Amino acid sequence: MPITPGYGETPIPEDELVSLLPGIRNALGEPVGKAAIYDLEQAVYAAVVERLVPEIVEGDLTLHMLLSDSFVRDLHRQLYGDIWTWAGTYRRHEVSIGVAPEQVAVELRSSLQTVLYRWEHTDDWTARELGVAVHAETVRIHPFTDGNGRTTRLLADLVFLAAQDDETFFTYDWNLDKPTYIALLRKYDANRDPRELAAFVPVQSID
Repeated sequence: MPITPGYGETPIPEDELVSLLPGIRNALGEPVGKAAIYDLEQAVYAAVVERLVPEIVEGDLTLHMLLSDSFVRDLHRQLYGDIWTWAGTYRRHEVSIGVAPEQVAVELRSSLQTVLYRWEHTDDWTARELGVAVHAETVRIHPFTDGNGRTTRLLADLVFLAAQDDETFFTYDWNLDKPTYIALLRKYDANRDPRELAAFVPVQSID
């Protein structure tokens, strides 16, 4: 995950508070700060990682399972379902990035199937490039109301792990120079080539 944002005491705007589950809002008290929600989300994220990574390493969670629209929705639900009402549901409104809302479901399924087909029938991508391609594709589609960044980065990590066959496993290090990262995502949108972005995103070994 990226470096912790400096939220300080910034409160969550009212138009976002309406999507916060009542139990969370009551537990945190008023005003609800962005930092408090971020800490909750990070704790859930860590628990999800701790649960899913061993499943991949043991071979119980495969690429075919990961590269499906149902898994992406479930992953989003796992990350946010205890906090936000919009967890696991596709967005229903237009945004400045991403496909039209009525195209999200079909586009996500088609894109993931295409990536999987290419991985299985060609040999020009490394596991590192595969994970980044999945990340870039799901970012391009922008399927959810919020939480797209965290969800698509974790999806990339999981796909990267599942595609590796070495004794030492690697994951991405998402502490990146943001302007360069965004520029390379836009470049991917133009050419659908993940190699430059994959070379930019560093990797690190995991236990």
